[in-house]
Amino acid sequence: MMTAPAPSSATPAVGDALPGLTVSITRAQLVRYAGASGDFNPIHWNSRTAVAVGLPDVIAHGMLTMAQAGRIVTDWVGDPTRVVSFEVRFTRPVVVPDDDTGARLDLTAVVGAVDTGAGTARIDITAKFDGQTVLGKARAVVRLS
Repeated sequence: MMTAPAPSSATPAVGDALPGLTVSITRAQLVRYAGASGDFNPIHWNSRTAVAVGLPDVIAHGMLTMAQAGRIVTDWVGDPTRVVSFEVRFTRPVVVPDDDTGARLDLTAVVGAVDTGAGTARIDITAKFDGQTVLGKARAVVRLS
């Protein structure tokens, strides 16, 4: 598998890999995200509530997880306005421990399709937490120039 060239330098090929990315999601980020989004559901900050509803502990907001996954695409394309669409299905929660390290989200992506006529590429993203995929059908379409 080849590394996908930056979209401004050459047209990537199907199967080319984007540079991988690892991010951490901490409880402090969950608090800041809750304030920014208005989503104060206690499963995102209160361990007792999370466990009471059957979760292993506090979980990250799905949209925060999605945004972190999108970084692999925006880092590669260099300009977030070149992202035409971005979609995911949430398949597993990201459990965020109460420590300074947080939850490690490992992101990989490959070029899934190229439409030279439209000047776009579809990027297929894999997001893993604790070795398990947490997003399904995660994909973005980007303008190549």
